[in-house]
Amino acid sequence: MRDTALDFTSMFYWLMKYVVIGPVVKAVFRPWVVGRANVPANGAAILASNHLSFADSIFLPLMLDRPMSFLAKSDYFTGRGIKGWATKFFMKATGQLPIDRSGGKASEASLNTGLQVLGRGDLLGIYPEGTRSPDGKLYRGRTGIARMALEAKVPVIPVIMVDTDTAMPIGQRIPRIMRVGIVIGEPLDFSRYAGMENDRYILRSVTDEIMVALQRLGEQEYEDVYASTVKDRLPAAVTRRS
Repeated sequence: MRDTALDFTSMFYWLMKYVVIGPVVKAVFRPWVVGRANVPANGAAILASNHLSFADSIFLPLMLDRPMSFLAKSDYFTGRGIKGWATKFFMKATGQLPIDRSGGKASEASLNTGLQVLGRGDLLGIYPEGTRSPDGKLYRGRTGIARMALEAKVPVIPVIMVDTDTAMPIGQRIPRIMRVGIVIGEPLDFSRYAGMENDRYILRSVTDEIMVALQRLGEQEYEDVYASTVKDRLPAAVTRRS
């Protein structure tokens, strides 16, 4: 029964990517990609991306040759009415998986969801910052990505999204028509930390190494605080759609 569900989901994803959504997005926005060859042709890997816009989760999966899944906040899957249904439909169509970001047992469930994707040998997209940047800067990474990488024994591929925040800023519903870009770096190997996935100092070290790779790749200004902390200081109207 589960295999049948997976086959249907894969077919639906393929249809959205190559027939319904993908061709339109590519024709309108003409996204460019550098470093596509750094994504392995097969086998599991984590794509660690900076997070500037809701549109990041649309452009990156569409521009890769392989299917991938993103961990997305569960709010996108629980809306009501036509808008809620449309958002849920779109998120599933683009390979998003709902996660609860409230911490505790919810974080453990999110970790297990990601490990299931990697266990199938698939690509998993993660935003190490945990939320969208409120101002275009790169912020401190959450250590969940390090734990997944060490437990699943997979490489982490740094990814930089370019100008997606200009095309679709926080709070804007309809994107501006303009070119956006994706820069994919070389895979990071953390096999030297095998068996240390429960050491919080190692997890912080691995996470910081990932963030350094992202900063060097995209040359974003970096601040060693969590993006969520910065958002908490901003007016509610600015962060409502974060």
